[in-house]
Amino acid sequence: MKKHIITLFLLCLSGFLMEAQDIYSLQRCLEVGLAQNYDIRLVRNEEQIANNNATAGNAGYLPVVGLNGGYSGTLNDVTQYPVDGEKETLHGINNNTMSAGVALDWTIFDGLKIQANYERLKELQQTGALQTRITVENFIAELVTEYYNYIRQNISMTNLKTAVALSKERLRIVEARYNIGSMSRHDLQQARADFNTDSSRLLRQAEDLHASRIRLNELMAVDNIDQYTVVADSTIQFNALLEQEGVWSKTLSSNAYLLLAEKNKTLSDLDYKVIRSRNYPYLKLNAGYGYSQSHYGSGSYSKQNVLGLNYGLTLGFTVFDGMNRRREQRNAHLAIENRNLQQEQLALSISADFSNIWMAYRNNIELVNLERDNLIVAEEYYEIAIERYKLGDLSGIELREAQNNLLLAEERILLAEYNAKVCEISLMLLSGQLDVYLE
Repeated sequence: MKKHIITLFLLCLSGFLMEAQDIYSLQRCLEVGLAQNYDIRLVRNEEQIANNNATAGNAGYLPVVGLNGGYSGTLNDVTQYPVDGEKETLHGINNNTMSAGVALDWTIFDGLKIQANYERLKELQQTGALQTRITVENFIAELVTEYYNYIRQNISMTNLKTAVALSKERLRIVEARYNIGSMSRHDLQQARADFNTDSSRLLRQAEDLHASRIRLNELMAVDNIDQYTVVADSTIQFNALLEQEGVWSKTLSSNAYLLLAEKNKTLSDLDYKVIRSRNYPYLKLNAGYGYSQSHYGSGSYSKQNVLGLNYGLTLGFTVFDGMNRRREQRNAHLAIENRNLQQEQLALSISADFSNIWMAYRNNIELVNLERDNLIVAEEYYEIAIERYKLGDLSGIELREAQNNLLLAEERILLAEYNAKVCEISLMLLSGQLDVYLE
């Protein structure tokens, strides 16, 4: 009865621990990271600044209206010299004026500069959105890569634990045979050295696993950077069915860097329009309505009130500005040419990257298939080797070679799977399709 109670308690405890363990799927990691990552929060604020700036008022379409008020005064000694009389001196003459009013200034026409500025602000708004998209896409690519790297390090950890267990079993066999005198001290020392080597590998792998976990937590910007993250996946699955033409077509139409280069080219065109606007005259309207009251310490009137409207139009044209307009227009032409060259250079660079990544993608898929066959062979070879070793038909060095071949086969297939996944992620990044990992 007591045994059954203990068993039931252990089962309940196991269920509680599994329930309490926080498991992160790839989608959950992305959700947490997109909400908390500092780079994304910063770039979203920058995008909001661009949104706030894209207004007609900021471009200059709207008038500027202001309220003003003031008070001024004088305190003088005045000496007057009439034409037909004696001079007269007045002391402490106090004159003061109080005023209040509203004023309006409005640029009606400035050579289409206002229109160009408004278009430029709209383009900057879209550029801000693209910058946010680039940051988000780079983040998704980095987090997905690190997620699968963490899985890779976990699998490597498991493989090395198995290698240590195999070495430990070999050491047990050698110690038993050494004790009965059927094996030499050299065999015993060799078995111990191999066991220590595998244990050392396991310790180094623990460091790599820890670093990957910390990096994953850092990308998600979790409060506790040392939290133990358990991922939902235990294998590296990649999409082996991507079509080259389809991915390349999406790259040409959706790559964020190509779209950003097009926006930068448009901004250079608008900068040229702003400079050209100075070739035209400008027309400005100003108006005001106000009230003023003046008090005089001498003269015919002691007080004067003024209430009224003032208005005016200003038409102007810059005839000569030291040849600066011509210089700036030439520079603007060169800036447009540079944008075109940068766009072409970027397109060539993306084309080269795509070609290299696609080649690596296909090669790693082939390597995965090849290494799967090699792993089966290595497993069979080790099983035969350990049986022969137990019977005494195989030396310790030959068994060690079979063990190393098995471990290398496991690591090669793991590396090929991981590289294939990284290539897949890179292709999705180039083609602007990283949202597939959010689904």
